[in-house]
Amino acid sequence: MSDFTLADLGEGHFALSGEMSFDTAERILEASEKPFEDHTRIEIDLSGVTLSDSAGLALLLEWVTWANHTVREIRFSGMPERVLAIAKTTEVDGLLTRGERWAGFIEAPDAD
Repeated sequence: MSDFTLADLGEGHFALSGEMSFDTAERILEASEKPFEDHTRIEIDLSGVTLSDSAGLALLLEWVTWANHTVREIRFSGMPERVLAIAKTTEVDGLLTRGERWAGFIEAPDAD
């Protein structure tokens, strides 16, 4: 059985390491449900991912969809090259940043 670790680093920061693949994607999703619920802004460091495939991409897109439906912000850092390559090939790479809805948002000043 393939293995992974989803570490809660505090204040909405998480680190995923190990495999993000067909063997682990469903278990990673299940493991993330409770810890993610407690945060409105989530950052996931993927630099520790050692193996990834299209199921890993599907996992990231599932997280983005969940964030959008629950009005949360989600960001990824350390994106595995393989996942990024699959995302670009399938033209869904732009969806990976859809969960960053508040990034760079500046509220307009009130008109007097």
